[in-house]
Amino acid sequence: MPFNIAQEIVRQSASRSSRTAFVGRDGTVTYGSFAERVERTSSRIVALCKDISDGSPRIGVLCPSGVQHAVLMLAVMRAGGCAVPIAGESPAPEREQIRAISALHGVLSPVVTGWGQDPVGVAEDVYWESFGRVEPVYPVESFEALNPAFVRFSSGTTGASKGVVLSHDTLRERVASANRRLCITSEDRVLWTLPMAHHFAVSILLYLQAGATIVLPDGQLASEMLSSACENEATVFYGSPFQAGLLASEDSQRDWPSLRLAVSTAAPLPSDTAKVFEHRFGRRLVQALGIIEAGLPLLNTASDDPQSLGQPDDFDFHIDSSNHEGELCLKGPGMFDAYLSPWRLREEVMEGGWFRTGDLARLSSDGNVRLVGRLKSVINVGGSKCYPEEIEDVLRTHDAVADVRVFGRPHERWGMLPVAEIVLNDPLATPPSASQLTKFCRACLAPYKVPVSFITVDSLPVTSTGKVRRT
Repeated sequence: MPFNIAQEIVRQSASRSSRTAFVGRDGTVTYGSFAERVERTSSRIVALCKDISDGSPRIGVLCPSGVQHAVLMLAVMRAGGCAVPIAGESPAPEREQIRAISALHGVLSPVVTGWGQDPVGVAEDVYWESFGRVEPVYPVESFEALNPAFVRFSSGTTGASKGVVLSHDTLRERVASANRRLCITSEDRVLWTLPMAHHFAVSILLYLQAGATIVLPDGQLASEMLSSACENEATVFYGSPFQAGLLASEDSQRDWPSLRLAVSTAAPLPSDTAKVFEHRFGRRLVQALGIIEAGLPLLNTASDDPQSLGQPDDFDFHIDSSNHEGELCLKGPGMFDAYLSPWRLREEVMEGGWFRTGDLARLSSDGNVRLVGRLKSVINVGGSKCYPEEIEDVLRTHDAVADVRVFGRPHERWGMLPVAEIVLNDPLATPPSASQLTKFCRACLAPYKVPVSFITVDSLPVTSTGKVRRT
């Protein structure tokens, strides 16, 4: 029988039945109870999909983050299906695109989505909506040969998502590789702050396989997250720089004495966020590189530079450039199996076994990797290249600036010139003048990197995972 990671997690969960798997807003759920819910729902899915003839069931999961989301995802995979998480905040056209590209047979959701036929109630108080006969645009035989478990559509900060296929064996490799760096054990209690629709293939699977407790806060306000962390003695924070910043600026001045590991991922870590977090909680906030195609290949466990990604252990890397700066390329365990649209196997995508991340990186003198920007976001000013992230880092240190997005504006003579959109800390205050901001930037940046225009905006466009949208 082919390996099934959900079956393995259910078996492990049953063996630690009295231990707590989840605690917080969904109550306390033991591993034994969790395993029973997965098995019960899995059996119902098998019955609902018994007439599917074109391969294993491909099932969308449209469910808020929480115990129910984890149950549905594991149940689909346990039933031999391929789970496709769909973010609740995704607009209707994006949902339809995911449905069409994945050729979903149906969707599981706690609400009636309006897709397909009349809903039929299933276990876990969710609905099954069937889409009937579907015609995949990819070769089903090749897809099935991978033993697919999971398809994730990225948030697409700069381009359309391709649909990343991960097999059961790839998930097993990926979880083992990531935990070489995270070192999660059954003694850990992980504060959960990220959307499960976007962070499941390493994090949730890893925590459940390790036997850790997942702490679900009552909400996403800083006070709610910190209260849950303190009351449940959370030992691990794994979240975005935005959430780390919220926790660090929470106004109760409470400490977090049980915290042993704080990891920032999903977006570049601003140095000021790292400093404020460490000052508040006495624990260094370390940056990790998470990529849906590669898992969690890099985690800074040694360097004092908050924007360093450290050095890989079981991954190889090289920087594709004639000097110390260029595109970061990776190879290692748990790499993705294929893209759905257009269909391309991993071997067809990776050049000589190397995956091009699209991230621009620099190798420091001590051998650590440091990201400097995204390849697609580079601003070329008359032949000199600058990165929006570098300029944004500087502007965020200004007392009046809450957040910022920098982009290139076409220019007839110079090719492109940097422009900054700024969100103010106090919207009612008089914004700093362009000359003041220019002077501030010139103290830290080369002249060609200084924005030629500063535009005050109420908010910045972001993707469903909270990353600043670059287009």
